[in-house]
Amino acid sequence: MWELFDGWKFLAGLGIFLFGMFMMEESIKLLAGRSFKILIRRCTESRFKGLLTGFVTTAILQSSSAVSLMVLAFVGAGLMSLANAVAVLMGAMVGTTCTAWIVALIGFKLKIDVFALPLIGLGGLGLIFFSNSTRYVNISKLLIAFGFLFHGLDFMKTSVEAFASGVDLSQLPNLGLWVYVLVGTIMTAAMQSSSATIAIILTALFSGIIDFQEGAALVIGANVGTTVTVLLGAIGGIPAKKQTALSSLLFNAVTGLIVYPLIPVMAWASQNILHLSDQPVLGIALFHTLFNLLGVLIFFPWITAMVHLLHRVYPEKQTVATLYIHNTSPKVPEAATTALKNEVLHQLLLSLRYLGKRYKLKPSQIQMGNQAEGPSVEEELKELTHGDLEHLHAEIFTFYALIQAEAIEAEEALQLEPIIRSSRSMMNVVRNLYDLRMEIDDIGREDNTFLHQAHAEVLARITRLWHTIEEIALEPRAEMQEEKLHLLFQSVEEEDKAFIRANAGAISRREIREQDVTKLLMINRLLTQSSRMVVLSLQNLIPLTPPLRSAQGEQKPAA
Repeated sequence: MWELFDGWKFLAGLGIFLFGMFMMEESIKLLAGRSFKILIRRCTESRFKGLLTGFVTTAILQSSSAVSLMVLAFVGAGLMSLANAVAVLMGAMVGTTCTAWIVALIGFKLKIDVFALPLIGLGGLGLIFFSNSTRYVNISKLLIAFGFLFHGLDFMKTSVEAFASGVDLSQLPNLGLWVYVLVGTIMTAAMQSSSATIAIILTALFSGIIDFQEGAALVIGANVGTTVTVLLGAIGGIPAKKQTALSSLLFNAVTGLIVYPLIPVMAWASQNILHLSDQPVLGIALFHTLFNLLGVLIFFPWITAMVHLLHRVYPEKQTVATLYIHNTSPKVPEAATTALKNEVLHQLLLSLRYLGKRYKLKPSQIQMGNQAEGPSVEEELKELTHGDLEHLHAEIFTFYALIQAEAIEAEEALQLEPIIRSSRSMMNVVRNLYDLRMEIDDIGREDNTFLHQAHAEVLARITRLWHTIEEIALEPRAEMQEEKLHLLFQSVEEEDKAFIRANAGAISRREIREQDVTKLLMINRLLTQSSRMVVLSLQNLIPLTPPLRSAQGEQKPAA
């Protein structure tokens, strides 16, 4: 019987299918640029929106693992709450069932060669004839990916047809459905793709090697196995990442435990109510969808309770603590003002170091606070998130409000304003420059010499800003800090003008497109504004420094 099984053809089909899935995911992400990341990060203002966002992005990307890893990244950066991240992951699990429907409705209904081979052929020709256009190259790769997806499925299907005709299921040992759950889990964990496992399940079901109940058990295992990718992505991560990964495991494992005893009932309903006994492939696709929808119905109303449980299992460590204001009474205005200024300076330097990690800049030797009493700089930054910086800013503002409540003199109140303005400015800088990294990376991937040069220049400007600010912070003499700040401010203004001139020249020489120059000018505007805010924020924290002025002699507002 086993000699009828074409193992190499099945393995080749699986490899082609996986390669098609990988190529499709990559080409769609490149075609969309950063839109998927924006959609996930910005369209999660509520849990319901997060659920829909997870469904839509996964249905398009055809990869719940890719969406889940992006969610882990945003949670780790503090840009998405744990509750909304759990909702996105739930939506992603429903979205990944679209693969099963595509395979069931097309892969086993039509003659695959009719459309798979033309897609591969057209995509291959597109790679040759449109090699100078990044967009059309990615469209060609997408066509090839779809072709490979179904061509690999055809290989798997034909490799087991002869084998299936010689299999007598009644002679196989009945080890229980739990064995199939375990096999599905192991297969998905090994291949890092639940879609590939589902395709194998549908192939075996179509060929009659397994029945509906065994296929359903394999689907449950595939759903549990797909969490392995997320769990691996959270290894060594901050508690928020581990909480998110554990939520994915809980969702699939608990749903599996609930659905497992219902498999015979669902098999009966599929055959007698939905009349899918002669279409078991569609029945399994429907089961896969119902499995994840049931999980959403069970867990979605209890997200808050799940978040509390996750916080208890993986409690978050407070990686950033105030260094000055927590030991100072707001009832003594003179001491409180000094402590507030030092705390905002600590916030400024910590914010720059946080962004330095984002841009992979080498850390310097700046000492932030009394290191003998607190963690080292490296330890403080190891698990630093955007949420930690927000918490620090909130404590600073609370302390500022407590000072104001002490009925201080008008002159003392005026001294506090530029300090707290610097704190607010740094939060804006962190958000602007963190998001800007994606835009900068986008222009670096374009097939254009000027855009590559602009990419390198922008990164160089950020690096110079960081290093200069750190040098100024290390400078013990106030007068030298004043001079270096003034020179840095002039440099920021000159770099802004030079960048605009370079773009004007490039567009006049038709070296870049209009949409490219719009993106470049937007990047330059955000970078210049953020650089000004950094300089002016530090200026507010250095004593005896007159206000910085622009080339026209007008004082620049401190953002």
